Amino acid sequence: MSERGAAAVLDRLSLNQATVKKLGVPEAVDLCVRHGIQAIGLWREPVAEFGLESAAAAVRAAGLRVSSLCRGGFFTHADPVARQAAIADNKAAIAEAAALGTGTLVLVSGGLVPGRRDIGLARRMIADALGELVPVAQSHGVRLGVEALHPMFAADRCVITRLGEALDLAAEFPADAVGVVVDTYHVWWDAALLGDIARAGERIASYQVCDWLAPVPADNLLGRGHVGDGHIDFPPVTAAVTAAGYAGDIEVEIFNEAVWAAAPDETAATVLKRFPTVF
Repeated sequence: MSERGAAAVLDRLSLNQATVKKLGVPEAVDLCVRHGIQAIGLWREPVAEFGLESAAAAVRAAGLRVSSLCRGGFFTHADPVARQAAIADNKAAIAEAAALGTGTLVLVSGGLVPGRRDIGLARRMIADALGELVPVAQSHGVRLGVEALHPMFAADRCVITRLGEALDLAAEFPADAVGVVVDTYHVWWDAALLGDIARAGERIASYQVCDWLAPVPADNLLGRGHVGDGHIDFPPVTAAVTAAGYAGDIEVEIFNEAVWAAAPDETAATVLKRFPTVF
């Protein structure tokens, strides 16, 4: 790859804040600046801790793009009061995304309804919630990014387990309001993945990468690794996402205790070194 080509690739790199979980917003912003990373994916909790206005100001002052805000969702509540609280929280998240200057709010939609085993019910509740949120998202210029999670998370986190399911759900709503997130960790195993990415086209709101480590750790949330440390063949997925028309930021999002324990500058350097192999 030429120097110009390598620079163009790195220009698309976004460091998701989860990868350096122990850093607050200002520290994560400073880390990106030190390493020449031009975009950051933010999480609501550290943004709230630092203050929404302060976080937005810090990102602007550093000249960074906010590739996405994570996360909204968790719509599958049996209790009507809890469900309405979730809707209200997601409306707040949409406003936060707009204030931070990102057009994408990532959704982890929710697992089975507590006390129920009806996965269809959970999926219908998610669709109903999206219907309530679409006008709010459109009024703020924010797109809801429905993320499919690996099936091992279906019971407690997300009953949307394949990109195709996320697409079918998103297709019920305008493309400017509801898109999909392609996260390699969650969808790499799916034989229909490349075809579904092609079908997604303009619906792709975010592309996130990290590797799948085996064996899966006892805490299955923490089985993500640096690109190249696991089993995912990234270039065909990236090629498909690019062919579908997505030209936005590519977030490196890693949940891993060893990565979190490492020095943040070491993590950022590894992310930069490995990122070109995604292509």
